[in-house]
Amino acid sequence: MSSLAKNYNRRKIAFKRGKGSFLYSTDGKKYLDFIQGIAVNSLGHSNPHLIRAMNKQAKKVWHVSNAFIIPEGEKLASKIKKRTFADYVIFQNSGTEATETAIKVARRYFYSIGKPKKNRILCVKNSFHGRTLAAIFASGSKKMTEGFGPKIDGFDHFEFGNHKSLKKKISNKTAAIMVEPIMGEGGIKVIPDWCLRELRKICNKKKILLILDEVQCGVGRSGKFFAFEHAKVKPDIVPIAKGIGGGFPIGAVLMTKKVASCMVPGTHGSTFGGNPLAMSIGNAVLDQIFKKGFLKNVKKISAYFHKELNKIKNDYPKIIEEVRGIGLLIGLKLFNNQIKFIKKLENNKLLTIKAAENVVRILPPLNVSKSEVDLATKIIRKVCKELEV
Repeated sequence: MSSLAKNYNRRKIAFKRGKGSFLYSTDGKKYLDFIQGIAVNSLGHSNPHLIRAMNKQAKKVWHVSNAFIIPEGEKLASKIKKRTFADYVIFQNSGTEATETAIKVARRYFYSIGKPKKNRILCVKNSFHGRTLAAIFASGSKKMTEGFGPKIDGFDHFEFGNHKSLKKKISNKTAAIMVEPIMGEGGIKVIPDWCLRELRKICNKKKILLILDEVQCGVGRSGKFFAFEHAKVKPDIVPIAKGIGGGFPIGAVLMTKKVASCMVPGTHGSTFGGNPLAMSIGNAVLDQIFKKGFLKNVKKISAYFHKELNKIKNDYPKIIEEVRGIGLLIGLKLFNNQIKFIKKLENNKLLTIKAAENVVRILPPLNVSKSEVDLATKIIRKVCKELEV
């Protein structure tokens, strides 16, 4: 009997090794892994470049306190600054820590300019920003917050796509609007480019901050380094995680110079965030993602994948309602229960995971091959045919 707490409903499979897009179970079966740790293993399993970086750094130093300069972190922050909107970076260990830090930065910024009552964050109802107390109340989800009272105040909510509601909820106490450009757990719902541009205009007009949560949709998954780049907007704060570590726990908050000015010594800290081992792996991940042609190939392979999935949708219109997403953050919205569909995919050796709104989430590594995409579509088509009968 397991001594682990029962807060996960774990599938009855364990894996002994992985290579690229594939996982090998302890009972000898080979699975095409299109979960990849929920968009975490951006370069697949056992990537040789990452292994070399980890082994090299592990022989030097794993961890030192942030009381000292960490050259590997300076290098990674510099890379991020060079390729993004950000002027400054705070490193964390996870997405939820990054989101918490983004909330703290937004509130602290207005405190630092003499507006301490401007401290509320406006979010999409039933969004997902992590599992810490502040993050679950930021989500506005009854399911996520049930049993974790008292309520953490400071968050207001509007319905996805309801612009009238959004504008009405902005008050003189609103510090920021925080949204995911592509809602991952929320059902792979994409905020249109024009809408992100409108949010930027609203924030400018109301003199509030725009926080774009790219924990799941960032670091190349959309075909651009950040999903918001499709809309050509500039946010004030962006929390990231997942893909930047390629499987190693790394989170970060990216900020403009204006906003970062409020984060003086003592305002925030992390024991493990930004340690040399994590930073070396983060550097290795970005070395690959920033290679010439890498993101171009993500766009190319994802366009092909979307096209093939839409063919299946058209052939089985009573099973697949919609193909959602951008790049390699893909969702199949089904008419019937997604659990049965996911289980059938698993039985055919394709691993996927659920999202809200009866969506099957598909998250291959960013370096997935065309043959692997073809194998996945073949399995999905087979399952659709089985369920059609």
